[in-house]
Amino acid sequence: MNRDLTVGRPGAVLCRFCLPLFGSVIFQQLYNIADSLIAGKFVGENALAAVGNSYEITLIFLAFAFGCNIGCSVVVSRFFGAKEYDRMKTAVYTAMIASVVLCAILMIVGILSCGGLLRLIRTPEEVMADSRLYLDIYIWGLPFLFFYNISNGIFSALGDSRTPFLFLAASSTANIAVDILFVTVFRMGVAGVAWATFLCQGVSCVLAVAVVLRRLAKIPVQGRVRCFSGRVLRQLAAIAVPSILQQSFISVGNIIIQGVINGFGTGVMAGYSAGVKLNNLVITSFTTLGNGISNYTAQNMGAGKPERVRQGFSAGLRLVWAVCLPLALLYFLGGEWLLRLFMDQPTAAAVRTGVLYLRILSPFYFVVSAKLTADGILRGAGLMRAFMVSTFTDLALRVALAAVLSRTVLGSAGIWCSWPIGWSCGTMLSLLFYRRGPWNFGREVPEQTAGSRE
Repeated sequence: MNRDLTVGRPGAVLCRFCLPLFGSVIFQQLYNIADSLIAGKFVGENALAAVGNSYEITLIFLAFAFGCNIGCSVVVSRFFGAKEYDRMKTAVYTAMIASVVLCAILMIVGILSCGGLLRLIRTPEEVMADSRLYLDIYIWGLPFLFFYNISNGIFSALGDSRTPFLFLAASSTANIAVDILFVTVFRMGVAGVAWATFLCQGVSCVLAVAVVLRRLAKIPVQGRVRCFSGRVLRQLAAIAVPSILQQSFISVGNIIIQGVINGFGTGVMAGYSAGVKLNNLVITSFTTLGNGISNYTAQNMGAGKPERVRQGFSAGLRLVWAVCLPLALLYFLGGEWLLRLFMDQPTAAAVRTGVLYLRILSPFYFVVSAKLTADGILRGAGLMRAFMVSTFTDLALRVALAAVLSRTVLGSAGIWCSWPIGWSCGTMLSLLFYRRGPWNFGREVPEQTAGSRE
């Protein structure tokens, strides 16, 4: 199941590798979409608002899991491409041990601070109890979230995108069935939605970790394999920490924006909650394809083939735009129909909000997909400073403009207008940094994810 991404035509290699990743992200998003869909249909609009409100806080925890995924994936890809299998295994074990510590800290912080975060974003009293209940259950499932993401990162680093797809397809389908069972038969309300995700992700995590360890055991090594390496941990952190910061600040920015949205009432909250699920499906798809391009870049840099990076960027851009076109048209023309899947007897304000949100954002999916493709190259090559600059520029503009424009005659529509502006500025920076990359001038990329042997 392992695949060498350093040989073959880049377009064909990326297509074979990234298409299962695209399928995986669809099933991954079904977890959150199923929660909102079933809460809105079978519990009510307040339940939909509560799940959507909690979702912005869960993104903080997802940011840390995603950062660990990316850090492990890029470093393991680099060692796998260089055929340094002993260091590759050391990186895997080091990442797992570090994740145990980080996860324990986050669980303690989450249990103590989630109530305060809900109050900070001005959660309405009518959805406060359900939001808190959903978050409490979610936090106890963080170990499953972390180790499932680590396992996915390892699979991708080894060039295997099919195994994560199969796990996600099975677990997401089961999640929908258990969601419906807990909510409609056992009448557990929002708690049933949270417990369904907890159980299904837990089973997936255990199976994924078992397969990873079995896969690693079959790879022969020449040198010594360590259970933990401080040097490798620093290499992991060089990629993981900026990725965590990026996702964390995006999550904090989304929480600030959620606080602005909450000031417009539950109708706008519910419409945004449904709309943002659909938007996140698209953005996460682009991000996941970008992660695949990161693995491709890291393997080729590890193998000393930087010339394939340029070819990979062109092929990756064609791939994400092929995905982008039908989704942008669907959201722009059929947004109302899609939104009504999430809401039973929605208010006019909720439908109007969701439709406007999608129609403002969907034409700019071509822009943000180009940014995420370039970001994948930068991250895979370890050029994290450039990656961070473009990301924070995008985020800072979106948060600042959301707060400013929402106070104008545009009202809540001003919030949605901040997304395209931030995306456009961030994209220009990402493309500029990519064009200045050493692969365009025949230079070597500074090695940031590999070091001398201990």
